[in-house]
Amino acid sequence: MNEIRDLIIGIDFGKDYSQICYYDRKGEEPCSVSMKVGAQEFEAPTCICRRGEHKEYTIGLEAVYFAREKGGQMVDDLYGICKKEDSVQILGEQVEPWELLQVFLKGMLKFLGVADLVKNTKCLVITSPELEDPQVKNMEKACQAIGFSKNQYMLIDHGESFYYYSLTQKRETWNRSIGWYSFHQDEVKFQQLTMDSSTRPVLVRLEEPKKTVLPSLTAPEEEGEKAVEARDEAFRDFIKETLGTGLFSSIQITGYGFSPDWAKMSIGSLCMQRRKVYYGNNLFAKGACAAGKERLEDKILKGYRYMSPALVLKDVGMEMRVMGAPAYYPLIEAGKNWYECKAGCELILDDITELVFVVGTFGEKHKKKVIMGLPGLPERPNKTTRLSLALAYVSQKKCRVVVKDLGFGEMFPSSGKVWDELVEW
Repeated sequence: MNEIRDLIIGIDFGKDYSQICYYDRKGEEPCSVSMKVGAQEFEAPTCICRRGEHKEYTIGLEAVYFAREKGGQMVDDLYGICKKEDSVQILGEQVEPWELLQVFLKGMLKFLGVADLVKNTKCLVITSPELEDPQVKNMEKACQAIGFSKNQYMLIDHGESFYYYSLTQKRETWNRSIGWYSFHQDEVKFQQLTMDSSTRPVLVRLEEPKKTVLPSLTAPEEEGEKAVEARDEAFRDFIKETLGTGLFSSIQITGYGFSPDWAKMSIGSLCMQRRKVYYGNNLFAKGACAAGKERLEDKILKGYRYMSPALVLKDVGMEMRVMGAPAYYPLIEAGKNWYECKAGCELILDDITELVFVVGTFGEKHKKKVIMGLPGLPERPNKTTRLSLALAYVSQKKCRVVVKDLGFGEMFPSSGKVWDELVEW
């Protein structure tokens, strides 16, 4: 590495393999980090191994070695474990998912070879195939346990990582649509990244995926060249079906199952109309790194908005008195991913026994009011009931609202009442 301060780091936390990269400020691009000294091996198996006698954890390639040669308990479904809240048993001890994830992330970060890493990191961006509520909570706890503050890390899914990677490349590779073929052995998924330049900002979307299953190279009914030809023909037909007559600047191919060795006819179809074709598995880690650089420093994509399926499309606020004057107090702003949408405040009730939220929808002028009742609220003189209010989205449409009675000093102690609702605005 040629710098150790203001690091921007991207980690692709995948189901089977993970990668890490950093932004190379001299080369002005994300740079992958090898998992093995002296080798161009950038992927680490997403697993950890605990050795009982030493009570030590190893990760990735080292974990595979120790589990095979030295004994110890292997955790090879780390990705699946981190999508749950349940603890797991390792050598007789109960361990929380976020604790295992913390071990793995710390192990990945060590490959950067930077002392006092947290202090010297400007932003850590973690990307995963998808993000669900338990997974997000485990990632946040793991990052905070390592020492990162909330403004030092961010989470994005593979779709958003693909967006940032694509639009931070040379303009000629994305001035039209971009095609994306994602392989998982015999299954292939295609998505198209499109841009609506008639709007301001330009709205960028990943269209709904199309899928197919290719003939296996190991299918018993096919042998040798016949198996290769059948797979190549099937993929070529899928290319014609998905690309059609559309105009594409570039095609990206990711995953495991594609090889130029068998895709002779397919490559010809991909390269038609002078389309640029790229194949590799470092796209998501580099896209995560590019996201951190773009959001925190460059901001050259401010004229574009990625319409992620995780995007919250509702503004949420309240009408209240702030510093004695009536005002609208914003809580949640539309246009952010649900796992970034959290808000909280304290308020004092003034001649009301319920909360009224003002909700607006992205792109619409009309706003509606949503009332949240507070049954069992203690009766007190006006302006002597203080409440804490916390909002946190748990999915793209569902928001958890938690209200706590804080009382009012020694005069009116807290009743301990808590109101907890899951709301779809």
